[in-house]
Amino acid sequence: MASYPSHARPGAYIGTTVGDVWWRRYRRDGFLARGNGRYWLDGDGFHFLRALTKTPLLIPSGAVTRTSMSGWHAGRWAAGIPILRIHWTRDGAELISGFAVSRDPHEVASLCRDIEAFATRS
Repeated sequence: MASYPSHARPGAYIGTTVGDVWWRRYRRDGFLARGNGRYWLDGDGFHFLRALTKTPLLIPSGAVTRTSMSGWHAGRWAAGIPILRIHWTRDGAELISGFAVSRDPHEVASLCRDIEAFATRS
């Protein structure tokens, strides 16, 4: 089992869409499977390690274009939990990855600002 840093927090990966079309799922590089796990942010980008996997998903800081919050993502509703949406690009495709990271919308908004701050540094 892979390890993660001590500051990693629990969350859920909702999925990644190509554009803002919920039925067009991104399927490469391990981004198809949804699931619970732990996330962390560092100079490389936003990492998410799903339970029972060895390699974390990585959204590089330099690829992030913006962040947003929503109640739905990739055809899923998170029962009122705000979903962190990271808008990014890979190989010319506009992607949006969704994560349930907290029930507190202020905490999710703060993480949005942190991710965007890391993205502007890259």
